[in-house]
Amino acid sequence: MTGGFKGPAGMPPIPRLKRYEGPALLSYGFRPFFLFGALQAALAMLAWLPAYRGELSLATAFAPRDWHVHEMLYGYVPAVVTGFLLTAIPNWSGRLPIQGAALLALLLVWLAGRAAVILSGLIGWLPAAVIDSGLLLLVAAAAAREIVAGRNWRNLKVVALVALLAGGNVAFHVEAHFAGVAEYATRVGLAAVVLLITLIGGRIVPSFTRNWLARENPGRLPAPFGRFDVAAVLASAAALAAWIGFPNAAPAGAALIAAGLLQLLRLARWAGDRTLRDRLVLILHIGYAFVPLGFFMVGMAAFDVIPAAAGMHAWAGGAIGTMTLAVMTRASLGHTGRMLVASRATEVIYAAAVVAALSRIGAAFVPSAGPALLHLAGGLWVAAFLGFGLAYGPVLLAPARAAGAR
Repeated sequence: MTGGFKGPAGMPPIPRLKRYEGPALLSYGFRPFFLFGALQAALAMLAWLPAYRGELSLATAFAPRDWHVHEMLYGYVPAVVTGFLLTAIPNWSGRLPIQGAALLALLLVWLAGRAAVILSGLIGWLPAAVIDSGLLLLVAAAAAREIVAGRNWRNLKVVALVALLAGGNVAFHVEAHFAGVAEYATRVGLAAVVLLITLIGGRIVPSFTRNWLARENPGRLPAPFGRFDVAAVLASAAALAAWIGFPNAAPAGAALIAAGLLQLLRLARWAGDRTLRDRLVLILHIGYAFVPLGFFMVGMAAFDVIPAAAGMHAWAGGAIGTMTLAVMTRASLGHTGRMLVASRATEVIYAAAVVAALSRIGAAFVPSAGPALLHLAGGLWVAAFLGFGLAYGPVLLAPARAAGAR
């Protein structure tokens, strides 16, 4: 499969892909990491539910709650981030992507991390931490090298957040071992991913919306990126930094609520109300809506108005779960030459993810119905991610088609 990145005037296009004859799964970074990441998200939840009920004992050195949190934040999310970056960076830098044996090596590092964490009670917490830390450190280093080589300086902030996520992962292992529970490192990881969503989502949501509206529904378009967006991102970063250190402090709560308002206004400027006919675009707006919702809820939790778990799961289950599925489905279709149309299976995946997030938020508010809502949320989460594996596995395993809408 070949493509082109236009070089300077008078120079030939730079090929996006070297000639590749191996398995299609290893032809581009999004293929293995989206597929195995989704399967891991489903399997980890299937293990967590009986572990939560005390019906399953895991061989991990983590407490059951910490294992669950870790495998979502530092297990699933790095797989999706890796798949996204390995696909996006060649477009940002004009350099060749990682394929074949090198891509397989990265996948094996990630898989080794998943095995090491779940077996950390047998192999020891320190060896598990060393093995598990490998992927994010490698990805951050490789991404920085490619971006610097391509002189694409504005994307270094994405690498900085990946490095923060890598540091949070190391801190998670250390904090869980010495303190018994990883509270600070959980907030670090969640904050890093929320900021990644505000940065990357802030590009792709209005961009894909603008492209679709210009073609299918002319009229009001998303506001272009400007000073307001910069203010929203900076306010969010400051509020999250305060929350990491002082989650129950009133100033942190006020900052979070203010950031939530800015994020809500930012989302409203993207004309999402005009995208109802295209589910692939609409889901991006729905997923991003959980970002301001999380800011509002976590901010109110600082004033002891609502449970902190509600806001954290608005981010974790809602923003992360829904936005990653939205990106994975769209990229899997577009980068394999398929038409950008949400099938019925894709719509079911989206619905399951959104209702799962709402159910998990609801479980924090209604203790009497908590167990039932928690299991409903877990079951729908499994349905969404296992559904992605079943519906998109054949797409990710097959060679790209010669033509298709991107």
